[in-house]
Amino acid sequence: MQLALYTHASCLRHEPGAGHPESPARLKAVLEALDTDRFAGVDRIEAPRATREQLLRAHSPGQVEAVFAQAPQEGDVRIDADTVMSTGSLEAALRAAGAVCAAVDAVIDAQHERAFCAVRPPGHHATHAQAMGFCLFNNVAIGATHALARGLQRVAIVDFDVHHGNGSQDIFENEARVLYASTHEMPLYPGSGLRRETGVGNIVNEPLPSGGGSGEFRTAYRERILPALNAFKPQLLLISAGFDAHKLDPLANLNLDAEDYAWVTQELLDIARKHARGRVVSTLEGGYSLTALRQSVQAHVAALLD
Repeated sequence: MQLALYTHASCLRHEPGAGHPESPARLKAVLEALDTDRFAGVDRIEAPRATREQLLRAHSPGQVEAVFAQAPQEGDVRIDADTVMSTGSLEAALRAAGAVCAAVDAVIDAQHERAFCAVRPPGHHATHAQAMGFCLFNNVAIGATHALARGLQRVAIVDFDVHHGNGSQDIFENEARVLYASTHEMPLYPGSGLRRETGVGNIVNEPLPSGGGSGEFRTAYRERILPALNAFKPQLLLISAGFDAHKLDPLANLNLDAEDYAWVTQELLDIARKHARGRVVSTLEGGYSLTALRQSVQAHVAALLD
């Protein structure tokens, strides 16, 4: 099959609490949006659990042990003001990270050309040593380190979530085999992602001004991110697919629409076809308007399918 969808019912059982924006309703909306005739040909695969070995490639032993140790048997545990663990959270986080590793294996082994991981909790704020910002483990970073362990030498992560992926940058800022490229609103949580943050030449940050829209977003890709990807020549392209830069999103102030996500996906696919044998693994990050999430995921996955 050309495209696979990785997900797991356990990802619906991570319950940060009433009123929390990162709710199970987000994943329900995504799965409903993909449950149409348009996506009938997508191969649906149950995500496995990530192993400790896979987690430890991206996270410190202390970080991994802390998440396991804090997993509650009843009620919930607050890691920080935004990040909560319920009784189902550890299993959800293991399935989310495991989905990306399994998808990476599948595209490397040519079982599928591309994959979309419909999972939660999201991951790109989790640093090497700390869960934060709704994120327990950094799913896309775990997938990238897994790809390196499989023998790839150049892996690119493109992050179009409205919030900067400070965790992904933290994990890879000294790892030249991974290119991390991000567009994000600034100023906005978590406050990182300045253009001058370049790692060892492998970090490309393009902050966008509050109120910006399609023009600023597409210019950032045309002028900096796509040229950086072409120069890097990735053997695998990973996408941190957050849809909270959409104009309807309640947590940010950019003005993208579903067509912008289709456009950037098509541009990234062109890069992957040119350098990476078409290999792309995308994983869900943010997006907190259910209407925008449905529309944007449909546009993104339709582009992946085409």
